[in-house]
Amino acid sequence: MRAARLIKMVLLLQSRPTMTAAELARELEVSERTVTRDAQALSEAGVPVYADRGRAGGYRLIGGYRTRLTGLARGEAEALFLSGVPGALREMGLEDAASAARLKVSAALLPSLRDASRTAAQRFHLDAPNWFKEPKTPQLLPAVADAVWDDRRIVTRYRSREAEVERELEPYGLVLKAGVWYLCARVAGHGSYRVYRIDRFTAVEAGEERFARDEEFDLPGFWDERAEQFARSILRAEVVVRLSADGVRALPYALEPQSAREALEAAGAPGEDGWVTVTLPVESEEVAHAQLAALGPEVEVLAPGSLRARFASDAIRLARMYGAR
Repeated sequence: MRAARLIKMVLLLQSRPTMTAAELARELEVSERTVTRDAQALSEAGVPVYADRGRAGGYRLIGGYRTRLTGLARGEAEALFLSGVPGALREMGLEDAASAARLKVSAALLPSLRDASRTAAQRFHLDAPNWFKEPKTPQLLPAVADAVWDDRRIVTRYRSREAEVERELEPYGLVLKAGVWYLCARVAGHGSYRVYRIDRFTAVEAGEERFARDEEFDLPGFWDERAEQFARSILRAEVVVRLSADGVRALPYALEPQSAREALEAAGAPGEDGWVTVTLPVESEEVAHAQLAALGPEVEVLAPGSLRARFASDAIRLARMYGAR
């Protein structure tokens, strides 16, 4: 356990000029006192770890010290080759760079681990797009990706619902969600972060000016928060339904899963017939009709009356259709 932590500490110091004891403690999930002891152990083992004292101090490696990747276990080496998503890299124009990097890593590995890329590829493949949708690579994705990697401001034209607008953006990160590419960016001069669909950009021009990236920005955390906000923002209506036991089990597959689970948790106990009454947040009556229809006879709509009438009409038509046969 400690050996793995010491190796990680050396790799962290290789990747950054200086790290404070607090930063190392946070990365290694230990106390600052443990960091001090580990740094001393590395120094005694011949690794040139130097401690700068004072408020602006920290730990660093001196003399251009580098460690080779000979300490990787097989599982770690295979996980390394899983970190790149080939399709996404190709769409961003980074396939050649990723290929070169994999070759360099393979050359640095022990001979017994050099088949890690092949064994990993045989056991895992990521197919990001949704079923029954033809994925299309946005034409301007490589230009946006270049700006993201280089921290360059971009002047864009973006097609929104109302009109096409021009915006100067600081591109922070890219997200691939169900086959659709999104840009998380800060509007220049405003300080607010927003999400843009790459396929709605009609023009992208990167300037020479680089922006100062906020190192506190957490792309995965920001995306999770915005995705949850979006999922909740579109649920503007409510319907009241009765569900059988089978309907309760199937509900999270028919509606937005988190909202369905929360609605079920807030529902009362089942009645004597085993059915439970649930109030569901939905996007609209039309969407609710399409979603709840998937539950068939395992759901009864109680309100609103207009939606109940639609299901009653569906039931009459179905009865006529199947009764006649």
